[in-house]
Amino acid sequence: MFVVLLSILAIIVAVFAAPQIIQSGNRHFPLSLTFVRSVLIGGAVFGLLSRSFVIVDGSEIGLMKRIYLGDDLAEGRIIAVEGQKGPQAKILGPGFHFIPFVKVLFDIEYSPVIDIPENQYGLIIAKDGKPLERGEFIAKPWAKTKEKEMLNAEYFLNNNGQKGPQFNVLTPGQYRINPYLFDVQLHRATDVSTGHVAVVRSNIKTTDKECPDASLASSKGGEEVALTVVPEGCIGVWERALPPGKYYLNNRAYVVTPIKTRIQTWTYKGGYTERKIDLTVNDDGKIVQKSSERDIPVPKDAAANAINVRVEGWTIPVEMRMLVAVDPANAAKVVASVGGLQQIEDKIITPAARDILRSIGGREGRKVLDFINKRDEIVNEIEAAIIPEGLKAGVSIQEVRLGEPAIPPELLVSTLREQLASQLTETYVKEEEAQRQRIQVEKQRATADQQSVLVEAQIAKEAARETKEQKRLLGEGEKLKLQEIAKGRKALAQVLGKDAALQLAALEKALEAAVQNSDIVKVPTVNVSGAGQGSFEGAAAILGSSNIIQAIGGIKQSVK
Repeated sequence: MFVVLLSILAIIVAVFAAPQIIQSGNRHFPLSLTFVRSVLIGGAVFGLLSRSFVIVDGSEIGLMKRIYLGDDLAEGRIIAVEGQKGPQAKILGPGFHFIPFVKVLFDIEYSPVIDIPENQYGLIIAKDGKPLERGEFIAKPWAKTKEKEMLNAEYFLNNNGQKGPQFNVLTPGQYRINPYLFDVQLHRATDVSTGHVAVVRSNIKTTDKECPDASLASSKGGEEVALTVVPEGCIGVWERALPPGKYYLNNRAYVVTPIKTRIQTWTYKGGYTERKIDLTVNDDGKIVQKSSERDIPVPKDAAANAINVRVEGWTIPVEMRMLVAVDPANAAKVVASVGGLQQIEDKIITPAARDILRSIGGREGRKVLDFINKRDEIVNEIEAAIIPEGLKAGVSIQEVRLGEPAIPPELLVSTLREQLASQLTETYVKEEEAQRQRIQVEKQRATADQQSVLVEAQIAKEAARETKEQKRLLGEGEKLKLQEIAKGRKALAQVLGKDAALQLAALEKALEAAVQNSDIVKVPTVNVSGAGQGSFEGAAAILGSSNIIQAIGGIKQSVK
């Protein structure tokens, strides 16, 4: 402003006071009137021109606030349009801008461009414009073809732009928008990951088509039925879920609920005290009982604790596992009916599972041990009852499995003792058989080690058998020989007489002995004459004095 006043003063001086200045000037340096006026006017023009241009950097925008020579703003408005004083809707882009007396009439400010980073979007809030209509909480959507124009503050204000949060958002990039009019808030984009879909509940109508009224649930028989899903663009839960991808959805206009479409496991586990009776066998072979207890906590990822079932007066904690999946086509129904998988789990499936299992366990004739012995039968009953309950809420229950029930140990002791006794008996029998087989193996091993001795013994046995047979044959031969000799002697006795035959036999024995031992034969030198021919008297006379006769005498006695 000082420069402008100085320039005006210079012009006034050049026009009105220049002659006087020249006349009173130094006579040694005479100045012409033209020169003085040129200098003063040139300086004034330069001063005015220096206040008439603006240079804006490439990463900035130029903002103007009009101070002089303009109309006042209308009541309730904070942004001025052409010819009004105040923050101007018009902005200056990068480069040189010549506007007469711009720095005189306006205050110039600079602001950086708006940068929307990746994976985020910019929520636009307008500070000026038409007020929102009754019942509106967000401005009406701008058509896609008008999104660029709406960012121009002059166009926005001159085309019924509404004050407050805008429906249209800024996607990643850089924008030159007027911060006098618009505030921009950064929000994270909606990222629907693989294995999920996004169910959208819209709070604003963005279509010209007629939409159903989804604000109320229909009723049937006095009971509320699931909320109606609506076509895309209507207010309510959209019937089509968004597939995996990235979306820049205005969180003021839309509420997004991610729904898992992969198979999930819901478990009901823990939350009870487990009691056990352990059976052991001591060194004496006796079965010994020992009781123990431990608390089973509820896992962090469990849907709920184990389901307590009353059977035969006993409370049995039963652990259960369910495989659950949501078809993408049913995802909107899930959100519209309850609100999400967690709500379905807490409000529908878990209460239904507890009620069904307790009803099955409390059925007449049901036994505690059925949860072990008839587990498949109970599982089939549970599936038949709970699958329809899940389908009502849009959830598909693929499979139900029961865990190991916490059976009171008192009911199992007798069975366990019987099993243990049976196993001990079987063990003893097997050990006995093992010892028998071990002995047999050792025997076979020892037999193999003594194989050479056994072969020798077998050969000796065969040789003894042959010797026995040989002696038997020799004995029979000797017997036959003696029988024949006896027959011959008997015949000889009949011919010679009994005494002569006896003497002859004795003589044969003596002769055999003499042949074997010649020392016993002693012949004297005597002459003997017999009585007659055919008599043994001569021979007897020859041998009479010898020791043979004496031997024969002895033999006769032994024969007699």
